[in-house]
Amino acid sequence: MGDAARPGDLDVRWIHGSTSRRRPTDPPLQVHRYRDDTIIARQSKDVTFEAPFVFLLFGAERALLLDTGAVDDDTLRRAVDDLVAEWVAQHPHPQYELVVAHTHGHGDHVAGDPSFAGRPHTVTVGRSVQDVRAFFGFTAWPDQVVEYDLGGRRVELLAIPGHHPASLAVHDERTGLLFTGDSVYPGRLYVEDVHAFVESLDRLVDFAQAREVRHVLGCHIEMTRQPGRDYYLGCRHQADEPPLQMTLAQLRSVRDAAASVAARPGIHRFDAFVICNGTGPRTQLPLVARALAGRARDAVRRAR
Repeated sequence: MGDAARPGDLDVRWIHGSTSRRRPTDPPLQVHRYRDDTIIARQSKDVTFEAPFVFLLFGAERALLLDTGAVDDDTLRRAVDDLVAEWVAQHPHPQYELVVAHTHGHGDHVAGDPSFAGRPHTVTVGRSVQDVRAFFGFTAWPDQVVEYDLGGRRVELLAIPGHHPASLAVHDERTGLLFTGDSVYPGRLYVEDVHAFVESLDRLVDFAQAREVRHVLGCHIEMTRQPGRDYYLGCRHQADEPPLQMTLAQLRSVRDAAASVAARPGIHRFDAFVICNGTGPRTQLPLVARALAGRARDAVRRAR
């Protein structure tokens, strides 16, 4: 319990993109040690406007990597190899395993998968509902909570479809972190199936309220610090970002907001997030128009 109670460190300034696309100043990957057994990393907006976060949790027998990001190169693989090697040097274990899983199967969270192919003592979980169910042992998807043991470190997994059919939430008992993928984060929450999304959030709130949740961690930051104002789609420089972590109260707010706009396709703005309900023109056209205008403004600024 002493180790479990030890708090982590989220006093961090995340890389958020350089002002010059020609001379980027951010590293391609920022690695932050929340604790010695818990790593949070972010890919730079200089290499992908998505700038997703990935998470690495160490147990006594295996490590769990949640997502491989939006970049199809070996930058993340090399960083993970170094981190695992350092961990094993300090906590010797023969044939220490790495499990590569995903919060969901969209391209900006799985692009690095090929770099882990052939890595010794490594398994990569597939991206489909069938793959996820089979690996983690779900028998009553999406209503069931399943446990997965990293060796003295238990995580619980809950299916939360709506953004993606195979979306998962992962609660780490040791740290109290709740990983929510692209279903809950300070940014644009893209809803493909609103009925499933609202049901998932209902289950997720009930799940979270029955556990210790210190922080809710999604996979992106897209909001500014101005309430209700997000950066445009494709923005490469986000100097006024809020923190990544959200609260249990904000999770409940996402649930309530999703229910309130479920019958209304389109873009709905709230203080700490934006709900993009549906994939039709009512949602997509304003996003594209605002993105084009934002890129044009940025091009003019760079030319001055």
